[in-house]
Amino acid sequence: MTGLAVDARGLVKLYDGVRAVDGVDLAVPRGSIFGILGPNGAGKTTTLRMLLGIIDPDGGERIVLGEREPLKAAPHVGYLPEERGLYPGMTAREAIAFLGALRGLPLAEARRRAVRLLEEAGLGEAIDRPIRALSKGMAQKVQLLGTIVHGPRLIVFDEPFSGLDALNQERLEDLIRGQVAGGATVLFSTHVIAHAERLCEQIAIIKGNIRFNGTVAEARGRLAQRVRLRTRAAAGPWRAALPADAASRNGEWNFALPPGGVEPILKALIDGDAGIEALSIERPSLHDAFIDLVGSDDMGSDEVPE
Repeated sequence: MTGLAVDARGLVKLYDGVRAVDGVDLAVPRGSIFGILGPNGAGKTTTLRMLLGIIDPDGGERIVLGEREPLKAAPHVGYLPEERGLYPGMTAREAIAFLGALRGLPLAEARRRAVRLLEEAGLGEAIDRPIRALSKGMAQKVQLLGTIVHGPRLIVFDEPFSGLDALNQERLEDLIRGQVAGGATVLFSTHVIAHAERLCEQIAIIKGNIRFNGTVAEARGRLAQRVRLRTRAAAGPWRAALPADAASRNGEWNFALPPGGVEPILKALIDGDAGIEALSIERPSLHDAFIDLVGSDDMGSDEVPE
């Protein structure tokens, strides 16, 4: 228990008799970056809200930072919901300070920290500007800074990369790494797999229930490595050496690496004068594992390998 920031077992949530979340178990080690992955509507947000005590589960239990009642841990938690929202008349400094005060930080200290965070984020010119005068991206960064101003031990992000351009997505990844280097635990949900592949030590793939729980390497290791082959010759005796699942598209062959390795195929290609133009062995990506677990029909338009 002491090694876990979050320990959830058998979480269930019903909506109109339908199990939106069906028996989810999660164990998030302290000091880690843990990703909850899943297509839109998979139950990611509902799971995070149950973990934080915003809504109560209909079954199961959860322990957050050692508390069986998650709201008792709230002063030590930072939460960025998927639905962004700040008071438009507040200045950037006051918006961040207000969020810190909600978590128990003295207002004067929260204001001092807000100025420091804004300057470090390159938003020094926005300190006294109202939220309504900021761009959408700047306002998102202000709310992000408000999530961490009180120095939380657990930071929970719900789809944090949504709406950010590529540069600010990279900055957010750096911020997440920096928070963990400082001793925090980060738990975030996403349906864009590339961020999880770069950041996470452990992941859970969810679609109502847990489809996979483990490391990124373990998820990728579920699938066989793939061979890509391009030859000058379109046909020849060497074709008999290719696996039965080998498929050709635009002159390129693609197939799972056979148990015996690629050497027997390579020998047949050379002996059969196939004329090898390119041959590579590729490890499956987390994106490939995700599709295998939840199905390609559930992929959103944002789910593009990066």
